[in-house]
Amino acid sequence: MTAMTPVPYRVTERREETRDTATLVLEPCGAPIPRVRPGQFTMLYAFGIGEAPISVSRTGGVLEQTVRDVGAVSRALVGSGPGRMIGVRGPYGVGWGVEDAVGRDLVFAGGGIGLAPLRPALLYALERRRSFGSITVLIGARTPADLLYRAELDGWRERGARVEVTVDRADAAWPGHVGLITSLLGLVDAAPENATAFVCGPEIMMRLTAQALCDRGMADVRISLERNMRCGIGWCGHCQLGPWLICRDGPVVAYRDAAAQLSVKER
Repeated sequence: MTAMTPVPYRVTERREETRDTATLVLEPCGAPIPRVRPGQFTMLYAFGIGEAPISVSRTGGVLEQTVRDVGAVSRALVGSGPGRMIGVRGPYGVGWGVEDAVGRDLVFAGGGIGLAPLRPALLYALERRRSFGSITVLIGARTPADLLYRAELDGWRERGARVEVTVDRADAAWPGHVGLITSLLGLVDAAPENATAFVCGPEIMMRLTAQALCDRGMADVRISLERNMRCGIGWCGHCQLGPWLICRDGPVVAYRDAAAQLSVKER
């Protein structure tokens, strides 16, 4: 078996998150892929259609991947019910490194599907709650109907995280915040000099949020980049961004190193 050969996994559960997004619980049909670190991704293969890079949304004893329908491959994956076979390659890339932030305050800022790759790091911290300072989770979505993991938010709060949610637009029935995720930064309960932030979402959201956190004195801000990945192992060069091959050198990078590169549009 080579690095480009997918391992067969079976879908054991499919949870619909939103109208175009689902979380798949995957079980290996033989030897599993190596253990995934929070922030890494896999290449998921829809047999007969193709493969796409998908962030892992739960690690540890079970492999979960949250997929949004944005094309032929992801559409096939989102529609995969229990019993469906999927190919999995990986894991690939650099993780969040949340284990290196022990003793620090943590800030998680996720916009849209960007909450999915943040979820494993958050769960890691909550499972070791006494090892970290304050934990603040900021979530942004287009509408209330587009929120991921709605059934889990109260549980995150009960386990010691401050969870704040905002949406771009909503009707009068929505009781929460309306506005950009940056409007929530004043609610962050963290000492900037002893805090680590993890930011993932659309690039403009990451740029504005990460820069705002830096302006508040937070030096350790990490973001997850996305580019057109094909091979996942740094061979094809499709995901090159400046000095990096995102599949190999990312997707998680320090914002201070990536700030200049965020102005480079994907081709």
